[in-house]
Amino acid sequence: MRYQVLASDYDGTLATSGKVGPAGLDALDRLAASGRKLILVTGRELPDLLGVFPELGRFDRVVAENGGLLYNPESGEAKPLTEAPPAALIHALAARGVAPLSVGRTIIATWEPHETTVIQVIRDLGLEYQVIFNKGAVMILPSGVNKATGLSAALAELGLSARSVVGIGDAENDHAFLSICGVSVAVANALPTLKDRADWVTEGTHEAGVIEVVDRMLTDDLHEIARDL
Repeated sequence: MRYQVLASDYDGTLATSGKVGPAGLDALDRLAASGRKLILVTGRELPDLLGVFPELGRFDRVVAENGGLLYNPESGEAKPLTEAPPAALIHALAARGVAPLSVGRTIIATWEPHETTVIQVIRDLGLEYQVIFNKGAVMILPSGVNKATGLSAALAELGLSARSVVGIGDAENDHAFLSICGVSVAVANALPTLKDRADWVTEGTHEAGVIEVVDRMLTDDLHEIARDL
């Protein structure tokens, strides 16, 4: 078995309008039954994710907060992979009228068009923070923290290599983690830039695209696709 892991984004990839249907859950179960591992890689904060996706226990690890938090569904442990957001940054953003403003264990998030204000506040405070985009969402994290660093931490806990991973996503913030996977996949509804850089673009959108990947992994371990890389 060459590809031992499926690492999937959540919103816009596995989930449609925040939900995963029965066919998608069945695909995850079939892949897990083959002995492979499942890793969810998302920008969502963990409480929000647990609220919309109670089936999270199907995954071996969850990379939340766009790489800032690593969650083990079996043990319930949620481990920050970077520092907590500075209070000064939170207060300054709120004072500048940035709303909605969501604060996680490691991430601060808002929406466009507040990115210009966010960048100005980071500059004014002299912080080494970055802004990451996700189809209108604006995520604020310490520099160097992204889905790739989160996935690497998850793989280290599982004792697996990034070369054994099939990664699938749809948006700007998925570039980082797809770039380290053995095979990178973009669902049909992905942004054009992600499709251009992916090894394979599925015919199906959202959950149907993930099912397509699962079926190919179970049928021939992506032999035909990997052969052409």
